[in-house]
Amino acid sequence: MKPLKFLAAAGTALLLTACGNPTVILETELGDIKIEVLENKAPMSSADFLYHVDQGLYDGEGFYRVVRPDNDPRDMGMSLIQGGLLSTTPVTPAIDHEPTNISGLTHNDGAVSIAREAVGTGSAAYFFITVGDNSFLDHGGVRNPDGQGYAVFGKVTSGMDVVRKIQAMESGGPSTDPRTKGQFLPEAVIIKNAKRD
Repeated sequence: MKPLKFLAAAGTALLLTACGNPTVILETELGDIKIEVLENKAPMSSADFLYHVDQGLYDGEGFYRVVRPDNDPRDMGMSLIQGGLLSTTPVTPAIDHEPTNISGLTHNDGAVSIAREAVGTGSAAYFFITVGDNSFLDHGGVRNPDGQGYAVFGKVTSGMDVVRKIQAMESGGPSTDPRTKGQFLPEAVIIKNAKRD
């Protein structure tokens, strides 16, 4: 085993080991989603996600947005589910952006990534899981006008059937933003518990 090291994130020092990436289980109303957290590739994003898990911040929160080719206003075939806190107020500071050209990761099937507006505004309070190839969300991709893409930090290792079940749910909840019209679930799929495996 390699020596232990400390990584500061979200104002908290988290003890990390180099003996393998941690895994997290999201227990949802529709089944479990297991995520490998790739802290060796995206340490800041991973640490923020694990902080939310360890503090129980996802418990009782949920998945609330689904994007499919039929409700993607830019007709790019974007395909994902978004979840995290149901409140619009994050509980931790924003984290630095970890672009895919630095991490070496990509938005392929099951990638878990940080949602954001401008670069440096992202937080694991709001994350998304991709379905299929969404590589246009990578650094240099055409989806985001700034070309910086989104920060992948994890990978679903089991439970993609649950992800697809959530994504297929009827969406049409209210949205004041034309970019997300027709993408919100009328009722969120609740994360009953999030814990390390």
